[in-house]
Amino acid sequence: MSKREGEGCPRKKKTDGTQIQKNDQREISNINPSSAVLSSFRAFQQELDTKHDKYERLVKISRDITIESKRTIFLLHRVTSVPNVEEVLEEADGKLDSVRQKIGQIAEELRGEDLYQFHRAFTPGIQEYVEAVSFQHFIRHRTLISLEEINARLVFMRGEKEDAKSDQVMTVRQEPAVLTFQVTPTDYLLGVADLTGELMRMCISSVGNGDMDTPFQLGGFLREVHDGFAYIGNTGPYEVSKKLHTLRQSLAKVEDACYTLRVRGSEIPKHMLADVFSSRAVLLDQDEGMA
Repeated sequence: MSKREGEGCPRKKKTDGTQIQKNDQREISNINPSSAVLSSFRAFQQELDTKHDKYERLVKISRDITIESKRTIFLLHRVTSVPNVEEVLEEADGKLDSVRQKIGQIAEELRGEDLYQFHRAFTPGIQEYVEAVSFQHFIRHRTLISLEEINARLVFMRGEKEDAKSDQVMTVRQEPAVLTFQVTPTDYLLGVADLTGELMRMCISSVGNGDMDTPFQLGGFLREVHDGFAYIGNTGPYEVSKKLHTLRQSLAKVEDACYTLRVRGSEIPKHMLADVFSSRAVLLDQDEGMA
């Protein structure tokens, strides 16, 4: 046998998986359970688990707020077709009160916490609430609700607790805790931007029910809102600048409806106006999509 044949490359020995597992178990058994490093990581694990659980609870509360706020908005759209508007507004007040109670749960969860650590968990619900409460405020007062007015209603009191033990009732007295929730300016602006879409739908519904004055009121109001957002421009948060395009679409549809009413209102029967505006809105959307 030649030297070349005898000199083979040494093959690596296959490592047995069972042996690796035994070695790992041996290393784990050698770790001191009272080690300071292990204690630190257990504390980190508990802290992270607590924050993740809180985040998930806030997400669930935010979904409930979104659902109830949407139902309130659907209810408010009935004001264009009912004789008693105040009755609808009072029913909406009751629904918004239940939404505020859920926001109180968010305030309870955020007690002692940094709001911005969990902001993404509940911001969709807060934006929907701002949209609903500003829509109701506009229907009642024909003005835009301010951020201060919204925050003034988000103050919650927590009273005393009673604990019953055997035959005697032990009352644990606690000083009334005042919890507040502050809507951020960004959430307020995003909610107002979404409001413009609801006002555009209200405009079309009003025309369909023979109301020729509301579209012109809505057109003037939407122009003021648009001017305010245009003043912010690209200096505000990124999400706000994205909403500006949708706001312009809503304003264009309302202005187109006002133009049609002013120029061709006498030519089109009232019961056909809503269909005309709906078809023109579709054409506007197609033109903007092609552009």
